[in-house]
Amino acid sequence: MPSSQADRSSAASDVEGLALVAELSAVIIAASVDEPMVLVRPDVPVDTLPAGPLQSGHRTLEAGLRAWVEQQTDLHLGYVEQLYTFGDTDRIDMPGRGGRSLSIAYLALVRALRASARSGARWQNVYTYLPWEDWRDGRPAVLETIETYLKTWVKDSGDTGTLREKRAALAFGLGTDSWSDELVLDRYELLYEAGFVREARRDGESPPLTAMVDHPMGLDHRRILATALGRLRGKIKYRPVIFELMPESFTLLDLQRTVEGLSGIRLHKQNFRRLVETQGLVEETGELQTETGGRPARLVRFRREVLLERPSPGLRLSSTKRPAN
Repeated sequence: MPSSQADRSSAASDVEGLALVAELSAVIIAASVDEPMVLVRPDVPVDTLPAGPLQSGHRTLEAGLRAWVEQQTDLHLGYVEQLYTFGDTDRIDMPGRGGRSLSIAYLALVRALRASARSGARWQNVYTYLPWEDWRDGRPAVLETIETYLKTWVKDSGDTGTLREKRAALAFGLGTDSWSDELVLDRYELLYEAGFVREARRDGESPPLTAMVDHPMGLDHRRILATALGRLRGKIKYRPVIFELMPESFTLLDLQRTVEGLSGIRLHKQNFRRLVETQGLVEETGELQTETGGRPARLVRFRREVLLERPSPGLRLSSTKRPAN
């Protein structure tokens, strides 16, 4: 038998001897006026994303995902895109299912906070799970603990200290004034490796900390959520996906607050409005919103013609500097 054919046969045998389970997971994001929200299932003992295994009756991966979401939350998804496939053996094995598990993650955006009370699913603030990502009210308090912890982690690393120091500087701006809003996954992975988050201790990666405020998720779901938030923060800068979260008509202030909620930083009001107008992303509806507590505000809507006018219509926010404290 030719070596190439033998290699293929050996690989096939390895696959046949390994039970592969494809887990379909959904990060479903909606936005209130001020907060990005994620739909979770109140599993015991921690929250999880809507998820379920790919089954033979599912025509496609996405069809399978939509079926599980509808079954578990009574929510019919609109905008969906595949995020990433996670296959780390020490982080996503599904107890009791045997074999090797792959977690295929999707990002879904919805316009309203809808979920059936019967399903038990509920909306939770994204920053409940990733509190170090929200800079809208200044430097997050938890970063004081994180930076102290990371400095000790770097100091105790011996020969690998220089590499750890560089990674901490890149992800958290440790020792610098830089902060990239898109490096959400990098920050979570660093905290996992350093043993700061509870999932690392659950997976046996590090000893427990004596005092820490942390809200974990089941399986690898907080890792998936971090991936989704980083993807969304990057994508709103070059694609008009933000409007998948907005109602048919809205005020410019509502749009700004939604963008701020997702990016985790405050934006200058006049600069933001100038950016929106320059990009030609919205058009006036001719109506006013009177329930503002002040002067009536003009209602606008997404101008879909912009999709035909240029390839990358988005909100190009600056995100390379650490926000002011």
